[in-house]
Order: sequence, then structure tokens, then C-alpha cells
Amino acid sequence: MLILGINAYHGDASAALLVDGQLVAAAEEERFNRVKHSAGFPRRAIEYCLEAAGARIEDLDHIAIGRNPRAHFADKILYSLKKRPSVAFITDRFRNMLAVRHPKAELAAKLGLDRERIRAQSHNVEHHRAHMASAYFASPFDEATIVSVDGFGDFVSTMWGHGRGNRLEVGRRVGFPHSLGLFYSGLTQYLGFPKFGDEYKVMGLSAWAEPDLADKIRRVVIVRDGAFELGLKYFQHHTKGIAMTWEGEPKYDTINSERLIDLLGPPRQPGAPMEDRFKAVAASVQAVFEEVYFTILETARKLTPSPRLAMAGGCAHNSVAAGKIRPKGLFEEIFIQPAAGDAGISLGAALYVYHQTLGHPRKFRQLHSYWGPGFPQSQIEELLRAQNVPYEVMPDPELISKVAAKIRDANVVGWFQGRMEWGPRALGNRSILVDPRRVDMRDMLNARVKRREAFRPFAPALPVERVGEYFEQTYPDPFMTKVYRIRPEKRAEIPAVTHVDGTGRLQTVARSENPRYYDLITEFGKLTGVPVLLNTSFNENEPVVCTPKEALDCFLRTKMDVLVLENCYLEKAWVNPTLASE
Repeated sequence: MLILGINAYHGDASAALLVDGQLVAAAEEERFNRVKHSAGFPRRAIEYCLEAAGARIEDLDHIAIGRNPRAHFADKILYSLKKRPSVAFITDRFRNMLAVRHPKAELAAKLGLDRERIRAQSHNVEHHRAHMASAYFASPFDEATIVSVDGFGDFVSTMWGHGRGNRLEVGRRVGFPHSLGLFYSGLTQYLGFPKFGDEYKVMGLSAWAEPDLADKIRRVVIVRDGAFELGLKYFQHHTKGIAMTWEGEPKYDTINSERLIDLLGPPRQPGAPMEDRFKAVAASVQAVFEEVYFTILETARKLTPSPRLAMAGGCAHNSVAAGKIRPKGLFEEIFIQPAAGDAGISLGAALYVYHQTLGHPRKFRQLHSYWGPGFPQSQIEELLRAQNVPYEVMPDPELISKVAAKIRDANVVGWFQGRMEWGPRALGNRSILVDPRRVDMRDMLNARVKRREAFRPFAPALPVERVGEYFEQTYPDPFMTKVYRIRPEKRAEIPAVTHVDGTGRLQTVARSENPRYYDLITEFGKLTGVPVLLNTSFNENEPVVCTPKEALDCFLRTKMDVLVLENCYLEKAWVNPTLASE
């Protein structure tokens, strides 16, 4: 049985394919069309998933799309009658609704096929039910509390529930116009980060100040009755609506009202200096976000007294908050899948149909994130020869030894292997790797490759069995979804991955899931005594590279020193000695 899951006409469009209940392929559309957070219809991601399974569109049994225009329809009508939003807002939402209501027709149109060729049954899965399914049904838990928190989807922003076996049940929800995700997005705009998905910048900035403005921010979002409400006078989404683009790069209008400026003062303009008061706003936003976040989790735990938590939605990517869940004693075990944001809707919709709709028992457990395209060694060598790029082919032991020594000697290494990661994090297959012991490595990476804000931290990767030596928590996190405190005595040892507040967003690496990456980290540890690498995504202000050609292009236009493409090794000095010497 083949089930295609789709997230379409929303940010982070994606596709995922189940074969007899097992995930065989998943990818975001942005990795193919090179548009960050690409919205629209994930045509190329769908084509990839079918190709990975050796399947045709005619072979699909079910198509699941993670939106259900019929969900909470009465609430939508009541809102429209009471608030009377603009005609443009209603028209925009109506077009979007029609696009997701008939996924089979959309699939045929976008792939240029006769609709009669598609025999699959189509399903609309409510947005947050898809999120919940992506968290619970992919988790290792047979029973768990499930929480989904994001901006909005199908008129809901937050949903609690319980999973047992192959079923999930919804216990409570928070609906429009109240949204914790929208609160964070609105303050992200206020701080001068206007792009879709910029919220992680505020999270990084929050460590640089104290939450001195928390009392003011508590007027913007208010804890109430085990959940929360927005201070609606500070927003305009419920009165004027927020126009969004549904194709290409997602964009949306200003969320905030003038009353927010009255409360906090003039907003920061994009690119303007980062004044201390903006740092204080960021710290306060994160602090109040966490107050609401943990209220939600406490309520969920009371409704569903399970010590295990499966969590999804865009707010699940707030790794600073996620890293504090276990120390607070709320849950003993936590699963946040690597594509917890809206990209994961495609996987969740497919899993929901397989288990909840069709009643099949669970088979899939997500142990790794490597579900994207991979490329054979022969294809890589053909590319390098065609580009007239000198290279060497090395067996793994020689390659790993050489690359570990290069990293030790302060070289910046582009590391490309295996299948591309699913989700926003590079986890060892499309990564840039450097020495975390050098305090200057953060500035070097920003100047030579990443070109991003100096306040944003870089992530440490280390073998799972060594976590307790460097971090105050030992719970594994293979998907880089949590921030832990680094042991005080170890912070000077790995300064390039130690954030200003003494924390790090770690990736734990098991040899069983990524042996070459594990062996590289281990070899670096043997050479230096420090079994930790700084791991950042292989890109330069673009989506993470997908193909060997994209990796080569990124390597050539930046000041990386070494590139590894599977077993092919090359140095910048071999290609451009002038650039390599700068």
C-alpha cells in the first residue's frame, strides 16, 4: 500500500511517501526549487518520493493532504459574520481552500496528468491532527501525551491529545484568534526580522540580555485557564487579516497593531543596529513564551497523565524551551521529530490515514532523518570531471583520518554523504564541519561562508555515549531539537559551540544510524582529546544543498577549505590557490 502525504499551499511545502506503513522518502520542496520555505505545490518533492520508491503516480492507493477546509467550519463562519474581514482577505483564503480541498485534482494538474490515471483515494487531514500524527506515530512510544503548537492551521493554533497504539484522541484545543506561534512571529517582525521562518533568530538573540520587559510582554500574551489568550489589541490579524503569498517564498503582512509600538517603542528596522532594548525584548519574549509553553505542557500532562511526550508544530522547534522540559520534571521521555514544523505535515497526514483512518498497526519508528535524495559515487566523479575539478578518491579509513586532521588544523570542511536530511537541521549528511575548540571559529565561519548575524550560535555534535561528559543532561537528541546547558568546566574547551549563556543545541550521534559521521567525530576526538565537532548546515543564505552540484557550487563561491563528496576529496587550493590563500 502506497500513501503519499502532502503539505501544500503553505510555507515549507513537502511530500512524504509510506509503503506498507514504512516511510521510504520525504523532502521539502525548497531543496529542489532553491526557494527558502517554499510554499505552493510540492511537485518536485512528490516526483522525488515516487522515484525513490520506484513507483508511478498510478501506483498510489491514497493521497493525504494536511489541511481540511471543512474543519471548524462553523467557527469560521461565525468569525466572518462577527468581524467582517476584508473582501481581499476572504478571497485569498477561499482560493487557498479550493486548492487543498481536492488534492487529486491538484496533483493531476501540477504533474500534467489525466486525472483518470490517478486511482488513489484522497483525504483531507486537519492541520493539527496531522502534526499530532507526525509526532506520535513516528515516535518510539506505544502511549504518549501529544501536543501540537504553531501559528494557525484550519482555524486552530494549539491541540492536546493522547496516543495509544495506533489511535490518537484530541482532548482540547485553542482556536483563532489566539496563537502562541503568531505571538512569537509578531514580535519577530517587531525586532526587524521580517521573513517567514525568522523566529529562530529571536531565540538566539534572547540569550544576550535579561528579560527586563517581561511584565510588558505578559500583556501581549496572557496565561489563562491552563492555556493562554492574546492581548488582541496588540495585533491586527483578527480585524484586518494577514495577507499571505501561497506560491514561491512565503510572505505575510505585518501582524502587529500600533498598540504594540505604544507599549514597546519604535520597532527595529531590518538591518539596523541591534540596540540593547531590542535584546531585552527578545529575552522577554522568550521568557514569556516559555511561561505559556510550560503551562500548555502542564495542562496536557493533567489531561493525559503519561510520562512520555510527542510534540510537533512550529513552536516545537523552539529548542531553548524544549531543552528545559525534562529538568522541570514534566515528562521523562520526549520525541520531537526533525521536521516538527509544517514540513512534517506531509508525513503526519500520511501516517494519520494509515493508522487512524485505515486502522493499520504501527510499524514505523523514526530513528534518523535521512529520507532525502542520495547520489552514487559514479555520478559525483562524473560531475567533478565535467567541471574540470581535481579530486582524489579515498577509502573511508584514509578519508576520515585525513578530514579529521584537516579540521584539527582549522580548515572549514564541507561534508556531503548519503541521503539528504528531512527537516531544517543538517545532521551530518549535508554539513559544514569545523573545530569547536577555536574561539575565533564562529567569526571565521560567518566571514567566510555563512554570512549571518553574529549573535546566532553554532551547534555541537558528539557521540551519544559521550554526552554526559560535556552536557548537564544526557537524554539523547539525534535531531538537534533541544538546547542543553554545557558543563561549566567544559565551556572553555569548546568555545565555538558554547552560546553566551553557557548552552548548546546539541546533536547526539549513534554509530548505528550514521557510521561515517560517527567515525569522523570519534577520529577527531582521538587527535585532539575533544570528541565534538561544530556542525552547521551546508549552505550560504539558501536552502541546505541537496545535490553534489549544489555542494560544489557552494564550496567554490565561498571560502571553505575542503570538500568531501562521498569518497571524493578535494581542497580549495587545488581549484583556486588565490582564494585558498586569502
